Amino acid sequence: MKRNHTRVMLMHADRGNAQRQASSWRGNVITLLLLTGVTGLVSWIYFTWADDFTHTMVSRGEILTQPRVFTVECSEDYKKYKFFPGCTPTKCGRAITDSVVTLEEAQKLRRLAERGLSLAGSDGGASILDLHSGALSMGKQFVNIYRYFKNEIRDVFTEDDFELYRDVRSRIQKIIAETFGLDSKQMYLTKPTFFSRINSTSAKTTHDEYWHPHIDKETYGSFDYTSLLYLSDYGLEFGGGRFVFMDPSSNRTVEPRAGRVSFFSSGSENLHRVEKVTWGTRYAITVSFTCDPDYAIDNPSLP
Repeated sequence: MKRNHTRVMLMHADRGNAQRQASSWRGNVITLLLLTGVTGLVSWIYFTWADDFTHTMVSRGEILTQPRVFTVECSEDYKKYKFFPGCTPTKCGRAITDSVVTLEEAQKLRRLAERGLSLAGSDGGASILDLHSGALSMGKQFVNIYRYFKNEIRDVFTEDDFELYRDVRSRIQKIIAETFGLDSKQMYLTKPTFFSRINSTSAKTTHDEYWHPHIDKETYGSFDYTSLLYLSDYGLEFGGGRFVFMDPSSNRTVEPRAGRVSFFSSGSENLHRVEKVTWGTRYAITVSFTCDPDYAIDNPSLP
């Protein structure tokens, strides 16, 4: 049975309320950590069979000067939702590029994530920081970083941090539109969009289990395109943690590299998971887009 997802709620302004209200995030952490939530049967089938047939779409050592695009047939998922001309997927697939974000920019964004996540973090191996809503993992719950740490927030983040974040997300939106033949003005940022930090610490609750197979469009109906910007290097800074597309006959993996952007249409044509991290720390940003303006979110701004 699909996991239930609780509705994300903002925390109250004072620190005490921020901590108590954070429990509303607990049921949603699996979704936030790369949007998990498919049945145990699917997990069993793929973990025990398809792992034996794995192809690497792009290795960490490669540097792609042009997007590497893999076209797949669109699923029926999008027919269940309102059609938005110029945006709703009619050409589906997955792509990887190393030319949208520079290594220096990726390093700056990683330092931003490290500073924010250093304020708290999950008791398990997976933590998130959402600059839009303010959600920050703390123990077995979430707090709103802007309210819980309101007196220190400008010592943690700068206006330049947020400007870089906004600029990078705009470039990611542009490359997705170019690759899939979309009108970028018809695409909207949607939630959840967040930083993730994953290490090999064992899960303390089921909410730390980020590795389950899932389909983004089924988990969040608003999703039409999903992207990930990697901020650390597979094989150098962490082991495991590869991104795995789970096709009927084989798995196809993306090896993270700092500055690498992976993106794909969000339907069941792109069932996927993340391998468990076995050592080190994996940093990434998930940036999500919708065609439905009713589900659009604004760029984050520093309070």
